[in-house]
Amino acid sequence: QVQVVESGGGAVQAGGSLRLSCTASGFDFGPTAMGWFRQAPGKEREGVSCINWTGDTTYDVDSVKGRFAISRGNGKNTLYLQMDNLKPEDTAMYYCAAARIAYTGASSLCRDSKRGMFGGQGTQVTVSS
Repeated sequence: QVQVVESGGGAVQAGGSLRLSCTASGFDFGPTAMGWFRQAPGKEREGVSCINWTGDTTYDVDSVKGRFAISRGNGKNTLYLQMDNLKPEDTAMYYCAAARIAYTGASSLCRDSKRGMFGGQGTQVTVSS
């Protein structure tokens, strides 16, 4: 059973930074693509940043390119999201997800949330103007 614990969210002003962390268990982390998704009230869940199993390929949705950076620590089963220059439109609940199938590509995971397994409560990010 997939278990993830997301942390690091908070309330910041526009232009500020946050670093999200995700600790995962219950599956083989090594060959699994991972990603960060977010959902704002009244909106559909969207893939924000995803990373492949080796960590050498990432995918970012256009709205966060140049501001967010995803990374993973395979030895620690952890996933990170460095978020800089935050904007009010980044306000959402952020979730960590693991790809259902080993060796899934980063973009494939981010573009279709059905490819991911979600097992955490999420962490809230609130950006004020």
